[in-house]
Amino acid sequence: MILKNNGITLIELLIVIIIVGILAAVAVPGYTSYMIRARRADAKTALEQVRATQEMWRAEKGGYSTDATLAELQNTMGAPATSISNYYNWNFTILNANSFTATATPIAGSAQTADGPLSINWLGQKTPADKWAK
Repeated sequence: MILKNNGITLIELLIVIIIVGILAAVAVPGYTSYMIRARRADAKTALEQVRATQEMWRAEKGGYSTDATLAELQNTMGAPATSISNYYNWNFTILNANSFTATATPIAGSAQTADGPLSINWLGQKTPADKWAK
C-alpha cells in the first residue's frame, strides 16, 4: 500500500517565503525610485506649463502675471493648480515686469523631500540641472 502526500512540508513553505522575501527586497527599492522620478516629472511638466502660461500672459498683457493675478492666470491661461499632486507645491516670484522664477517645492514629509526644489525662469533656465536631466 502506497501513501500519498497531499500537503507541503515546512521546508517547502520556508523556501517559498525566502524567495518571495528576496524578490520583494529587490523590487521595492526599484519601485520607490521609479515613483520619485515620476513625481519629479510631474513637477517639471507643471513648471514648464507655468512658464508657457506666463509667456502667453506676457504676450497679451505686456508683462508677466503677479501673485495677485494667479487665479486669473490659472483660469484663463491654463496654469496648473498650485499643488502638484500631494508631493510638490509651486509658486512664482516676479523679479520685475520682464522676469520671473517658478519653483516647485516638495511638500514637507513627502517622499520627494530629499529631491529639493526645482526652478525655471523666464529664459527657460532650469535649476538644479542634474534633477532636470534625470
